[in-house]
Amino acid sequence: MAQDKFQVEKYSTDFVPHAERYGKARNLFSLWFAINMNILTIATGAISVALGLPLLWAVVAAIIGHALGAIFMGLHSAQGPLLGIPQMIQSRAQFGYFGSIFPLLLVVLMYIGYFAVAGVLTGNAVASWFGWDVNISIILMNTLAAVIAIYGYRLLRASVTVLSWISGIAFLVLTTGLLARNDLTPALAQGEFSWGTFLLAVTLAATWQLTYAPYAADYSRYLPANTTIRASFWWAYLGSATSSIWMFAFGAAAAAMAADSFAGGSVSFVVEQAGFAPWIFLLVIGAGNVVIMGIDVYGAFMTTTTISGALRNSKAVSRGGRVFTMSAIAAAGTVLAIAGRGDFLNNLMNFIVLLTVILVPWTAINLVDFYLVRKGQYVLAAIYDRKGRYRGVDWRAMTAYAIGVLSEIPFMSTPVFTGWLVEPLGGGNISWLVGVLFAGGSYYYLMRRYPKRHGYLPVPTSQADDPADRRESAAR
Repeated sequence: MAQDKFQVEKYSTDFVPHAERYGKARNLFSLWFAINMNILTIATGAISVALGLPLLWAVVAAIIGHALGAIFMGLHSAQGPLLGIPQMIQSRAQFGYFGSIFPLLLVVLMYIGYFAVAGVLTGNAVASWFGWDVNISIILMNTLAAVIAIYGYRLLRASVTVLSWISGIAFLVLTTGLLARNDLTPALAQGEFSWGTFLLAVTLAATWQLTYAPYAADYSRYLPANTTIRASFWWAYLGSATSSIWMFAFGAAAAAMAADSFAGGSVSFVVEQAGFAPWIFLLVIGAGNVVIMGIDVYGAFMTTTTISGALRNSKAVSRGGRVFTMSAIAAAGTVLAIAGRGDFLNNLMNFIVLLTVILVPWTAINLVDFYLVRKGQYVLAAIYDRKGRYRGVDWRAMTAYAIGVLSEIPFMSTPVFTGWLVEPLGGGNISWLVGVLFAGGSYYYLMRRYPKRHGYLPVPTSQADDPADRRESAAR
């Protein structure tokens, strides 16, 4: 099994055969714990304090936001073992074979954006420590991340398993050093509470978790099909929420105690908190960042392949196609990183708020369909068939998605746009919560009111509810 880690993954958007499933649900804890133990999570946690929120309230907002947001990512993760297919290709069942392309395009942009902002932090760290040119450093680190992504799931999974323990120990030392080497008392007195800033901080934390929705099942689909929903949900939830809250609190504390030195995400400042051998901690953080960037490239590849597969009516991707696609994704993210590294924190906040608008309606529709409408019953062969029951564009999901996006607009609060219902809420941004309710609620209503599209088979009541579906499922 060990040598398989260094072989290019043979599956892309394919169904993972039961004979090739392996692992335990508890492995999801180390995966999601490690994914959040990085400097980008810390920098995002610093935003609320940079906006003027007191440190203690910033930590409370992080706890609430991650506790709520991780519910959604955990529910998405629980879909993987049952279906055995990537997260985004499953959305064809809601949006239609071609209708799913629209949200998929938005998700590709999300992956590239996160790859770019992580590249800025990693490149700056490498440049500052080794005296290299920043742009060259970004290119080198991004290239390394792309290579890891090309090898695929097994190497990524093995990497984060090791990093979960190493990063946990390293950040325990760094957290202790941060509290011991800096004066916490003045930091606690800084800032002024306002509901608007507090709700924005909650939104940032919740959105952090929601951004995992498009690929949560990608890392649980290799688990055996008899893995329970409860087990895969809780292990993923606890792993992601625990490390995210920790890193957000670290970032908030660093911003409150040493705003000038930390500067919203200085890797140099972070590693110096240990008080000894900072290069060791730089190596740990750098390795973690590169692996996370590899996960971003991998997710973008899976999504891009789902789009191209729909257009080409194919799910197979050659090794050459895999290398080319991931290289192109990494190149696009690198260009974006170099172009936008000048105003990092502001760009990061605007990017995360934008993700709220596009991801929340999608995740609500997907979860309502899986848990309340179809209740996990999908005809998997039809998901890959452009002429199957999920063909075309499903107007019900697209309508619910539009309703969800439009419902968010009055509650949005960004530097470029402020909704007309933000001021009555004290300047708070609760658009993500409104989007969940409106998108999910309208989709549920439409699916109950119109359970059958004209000319299409009705919503399945079993895994294969007609003879044609039985033949397809048996063949699979």
